[in-house]
Amino acid sequence: MSSTWESEEGYPPKHRISAMGWVRVVLRGLVLAIFVFSCLALLLLVRLVEKPVHGLHRPWTPFITQFVCRTAFVVLGMGFSSRGTLMVERGAVVANHSSWLDIFALNARKRIYFVSKSEVAKWPGIGWLAKATGTVFINRNPKEARQQKEVFEARLMAGHKLLFFPEGTSTDAVHVLPFKPTLFAAFFTPELREELNIQPVTVIYHAPKGEDRRFYGWWGDMEFGEHLLKTLSQSPQGRVELIYHEPVAVRDFPTRKALAAHCEVVVRGAHSLMENTDPAT
Repeated sequence: MSSTWESEEGYPPKHRISAMGWVRVVLRGLVLAIFVFSCLALLLLVRLVEKPVHGLHRPWTPFITQFVCRTAFVVLGMGFSSRGTLMVERGAVVANHSSWLDIFALNARKRIYFVSKSEVAKWPGIGWLAKATGTVFINRNPKEARQQKEVFEARLMAGHKLLFFPEGTSTDAVHVLPFKPTLFAAFFTPELREELNIQPVTVIYHAPKGEDRRFYGWWGDMEFGEHLLKTLSQSPQGRVELIYHEPVAVRDFPTRKALAAHCEVVVRGAHSLMENTDPAT
């Protein structure tokens, strides 16, 4: 994971929350907190049985995660849609990264397991959810590279769809950054190259009408709490759209750079097309 990205355009104007906006913050926040953590408790109870019976495999708990993430958008009043066919072959998913909302959006449609920087594990709330739902945490310490590689291989060969953000950081929901080939190295080991497929996914946020088109972007030095309050208070909301592209076989690419470049072109192309045709922009 790289350091945070900074836009040349700076940050959007500070969002002012109205009196009714604060009412929505309280109501939506309470409903989400009670719902999410109640389901988290249920997930942990189910996992007590699931883990000794199935080990790395998780045939039950991902359905709880999907239900929570789909319901979160209903509570927020935010639109959610997706198109494209989900990959059934063994492999990983790569997507552009704009916001903490990506976690809910990408989990809402597909049973996946995120690959995230180790710092996320320490975040209140989100860190607990990430651990419970099987997120793979990676450190920047080169000494741990071999151990992390072994974890990737075990999870991928167990049939887990690991999700990577090849940009290495989040953006303003308008730009797609270059995909770092380093994150694709794990797919080219002798144990995995002939077995894995990669599915690129484009995540597109459509801002609420009249708001800055970067409304849902969360990047740089933006505070999570402030962005959360802004999102909870907003009405009417915008929407998020997922586009699942054709999976590709790792063995069809000579190098990790070639695979990273292909995924970037596919994701960026769909993102640019929707940005240019969205009437709200």
